[in-house]
Amino acid sequence: MIRVLLAEDQAMLRGALAALLNLEADIEVVGTAADGESAWRELQRLRPDLLVTDIEMPGLTGLELAQRIQRHEWPTRVVIVTTFARAGYLRRALDAGVSGYLLKDAPADRLAAALRKVHAGGRAIDPQLALEAWNEADPLNDRERQVLRMAGEGLSAGDIARQLNLSQGTVRNYLSEAIGKLGVSNRIEAYRLARQRGLL
Repeated sequence: MIRVLLAEDQAMLRGALAALLNLEADIEVVGTAADGESAWRELQRLRPDLLVTDIEMPGLTGLELAQRIQRHEWPTRVVIVTTFARAGYLRRALDAGVSGYLLKDAPADRLAAALRKVHAGGRAIDPQLALEAWNEADPLNDRERQVLRMAGEGLSAGDIARQLNLSQGTVRNYLSEAIGKLGVSNRIEAYRLARQRGLL
């Protein structure tokens, strides 16, 4: 039996996915979570074979959950199921050790097949996205990405500096680097473009 923890912030979709997966004879949804922090707690409690998670969730994102699992060297394998058909997200997911990346509009039987493949040690990646990911490089490093995300959420350089224990000058340097690498003229444009390309 493949034991699955399902993390999805939309209640209706979470319930539908759980019901669909529980129809499979060899798959059992052992727990669900509506946000990243509760998913992390359930992961520690249940130690499922697979975590099926969205990317964007309150608290921790699906990618941050995958990074934590990777850091702790847990055997739980991660499958992302998302609406974000962006090569940047896929590249970051693969860097975080994710074994599966599927789009929410894929047929239900494809999800079950992907979970079986990942459980058996394989990878299940949307083929069109995989092709795009090879052709598109990610110009940002992790710190630039973090600072740009916080700036895009409305935090000032001073707020970001306090939260990350950096100087304001260092924060401004990271923002300047991100703006330059993305080829735009200010932090708002940089944030928008980075979101659009799946880099945040």
